Amino acid sequence: MLLENRKIIHVDMDAFYASVEQLDAPELKGKPIAVGGSSQRGVVAAASYEARTYGVRSAMPSVTAKRLCPDLIFVKARFDRYREVSHQIREIFLDYTDLVEPLSLDEAYLDVTDNKLNYPSATIIAYDIRRRIYETTGLTASAGISINKFIAKVASDYNKPNGQKTIVPEEVLEFLEQLEIRKFHGIGKVTAEKMYQHGIFTGADLKTKPVEYLAEHFGKSGVYYFNIVRGIHNSAVKPDRIRKSLGAERTFSDNLSSEIFMMERLDQIATEIEKRLSKNDVAGKTVTLKIKYSDFKMQTRSKTVSNYVSKKQEILEIATELVRQESFRESVRLLGLSLSNLNTDDKEEEEPVEVQLEFKF
Repeated sequence: MLLENRKIIHVDMDAFYASVEQLDAPELKGKPIAVGGSSQRGVVAAASYEARTYGVRSAMPSVTAKRLCPDLIFVKARFDRYREVSHQIREIFLDYTDLVEPLSLDEAYLDVTDNKLNYPSATIIAYDIRRRIYETTGLTASAGISINKFIAKVASDYNKPNGQKTIVPEEVLEFLEQLEIRKFHGIGKVTAEKMYQHGIFTGADLKTKPVEYLAEHFGKSGVYYFNIVRGIHNSAVKPDRIRKSLGAERTFSDNLSSEIFMMERLDQIATEIEKRLSKNDVAGKTVTLKIKYSDFKMQTRSKTVSNYVSKKQEILEIATELVRQESFRESVRLLGLSLSNLNTDDKEEEEPVEVQLEFKF
């Protein structure tokens, strides 16, 4: 378990997009706001904590959010601004360690086992980072601290907003045994329901199941569940995460009802993907078409080719094949294209460094 002897912090900004909007527009402070479109076809990208008390959540249709919270204020997303603030936060992280793995604009893992300031305690580092984030940006962050990424991620949700929780090595197993299965990071609603059917409601229940049993009923993920409930999660913090896919999608104000309209939109999406591929210097072999209908039912179609593609025309030709692969129902509300099986998949990841230290959390 040498790889478990690490000090990992997971920092998660509190309602990041919504909090930035409230910061820049003080009149919005204390009010229920949603970042996203307010139209019939809009989707909530983020919700303030005031809105969350009404049940408003990200990815929720805007009409549903408005029904739950009649006083909800919609604010248009400003991703350039969010990236600007995210960059400020990232610079703070780098004052403590170069081992920073961003997960998105508003969260990241930090490995502070060996940190630049020689602080003996990861808990103190997390407090200091959160203090500096607030002083620099005016925003609050929450943090989880433990021996690996999985436990740190779970811990960061415990005292939100504007709090932190440390799970020291000697408390890890007890913490995981008492944890409700639905709070295990990576176990979604569907998997949790399936586990309930097998009598698995807590980490302690999960721990009673042999690895063979979990593999039989949960496939490859079974081994993962067997390990994490025992505190085993050897994934290293990777400063340069290898991208596995790249894509773009669009939700339309009016339903698309013909192939001609679909191809016009896919042309625009393919143009955007070409720009992103060029910017990241990547190419891929698998193109996936995503279609969401007005009743929110989803369909995906994929094709893998032998050579890497990165140009708009190449992507669009494959997308056209996928569109014509089978007939689609009318009333398409969303289209998306993504490229996977990237040339980054061929790159070897560095072996994790084994360390064994006396820890003060």
